[in-house]
Amino acid sequence: MKPATASGVFHHAQITVADIERSRQFYVGVLGFDEMPRPSFPFPGAWFAMGGGHELHVVTIPFEPLWRSADKLQIFETHLALRVPSFEAAVTHLREQGYDEALPDNHPRKLVVRYDSPTGYPQAYILDPDGHLIEFNSQA
Repeated sequence: MKPATASGVFHHAQITVADIERSRQFYVGVLGFDEMPRPSFPFPGAWFAMGGGHELHVVTIPFEPLWRSADKLQIFETHLALRVPSFEAAVTHLREQGYDEALPDNHPRKLVVRYDSPTGYPQAYILDPDGHLIEFNSQA
């Protein structure tokens, strides 16, 4: 029998952000996550339900929390990947929110869309307000 640590399932990811309210507006307003009640920790944060029982926790800390230093979106970086029911609907929604493939590589609303990905399924990438990379994909 495998120990619980080897057979556990994904529950949540936590990222550090500079501004909780700005992140709340992005994750609820742009991505459509539902905000969840959060325990009373001694540091600011917010919890979001991503679907399928998975959660995203965002927190601020009293020192420079951001590890990302690249000046443009790079799809090989550490990222959060979201499987969406309709790739076209997701890309259309992102475009309606101001994300665009034509923007310069270092623009905060740069959108990268790969219909012919080596993975066998389409992928789109954006950055959240703190520069965290987010992938959207759908079954082929």
